[in-house]
Amino acid sequence: MNHSDLQAKAPALAAAMAAAGHSPDAQLSQTRHRIALVSDWRIEPGSTVLELGCGQGDMTAVLAEAVGPEGRVVAVDVAAPSYGAPVTLGESAARLASGPLGPRIGFRFGTDVLDPSVGFPANAFDHVVLAHCSWYFASHGHLRDTLARVRPWARRLCFAEWDLASGSGDRLAHLLAVLIQGQIEAAGSHGQGNVRTPLSREALLRLLPEAGWTADGSGPVDTEGLQDGDWEIAACLDPAGTQERVDALPEPVRRLLLSQTDVLRAVAEPHGNRALAAYTVTAH
Repeated sequence: MNHSDLQAKAPALAAAMAAAGHSPDAQLSQTRHRIALVSDWRIEPGSTVLELGCGQGDMTAVLAEAVGPEGRVVAVDVAAPSYGAPVTLGESAARLASGPLGPRIGFRFGTDVLDPSVGFPANAFDHVVLAHCSWYFASHGHLRDTLARVRPWARRLCFAEWDLASGSGDRLAHLLAVLIQGQIEAAGSHGQGNVRTPLSREALLRLLPEAGWTADGSGPVDTEGLQDGDWEIAACLDPAGTQERVDALPEPVRRLLLSQTDVLRAVAEPHGNRALAAYTVTAH
């Protein structure tokens, strides 16, 4: 399916998501972004796809549309179905499963592919997809081991993430929010946010050979209209979500983070903060 055909289906795909009932415009923007990713990766009808870190299924729905009725998407996440707000992963998955894309999707929540009990035959999938989920891993080593674990199962890796190097000008606030959250995690105060281990594109490219992958393409992806900058800034500035974690850190680290938070508060807009750019990498 070509890019224009997929984009024409964006409103219907977005409406199929449970989160659309809470924020339809935001959901449409998220769906259109993921259509751009799938189009860039050239995922063809009839493909089999293993999606890691599927979350509420924003990418899952687009992948299921792209692979068509003869294709299959296995969508995996370590989180439980009860995780997520205002819509849980389970609620979103149930909405997709009850619609026309349902027969093409198999959701597996509470599943860590590093668990020895989880396995698939060699080359069971044409593609393994990680889209905006790598920063959620507990460490670079955890991400590396996961990529190594899935290497025998898939012929091709399709990866997308925010680009730390794009954080200048009106994208600076999103970058600061990401780095502050990453430093809190690195200092040992762990939370449940979307940002745990931010890594650069260069760090990913160094990690891929260690996991048995050879990168064969990389490029930028437009993120205009996405709301993730606002979401991460709000999470970072929310005292209920960060104050207790920061207070538990050693004083030098705490003071450094508080100073960076002061800068974030000074440069962030009340809303409409521009999100970081994103990049894609493909590998075999």
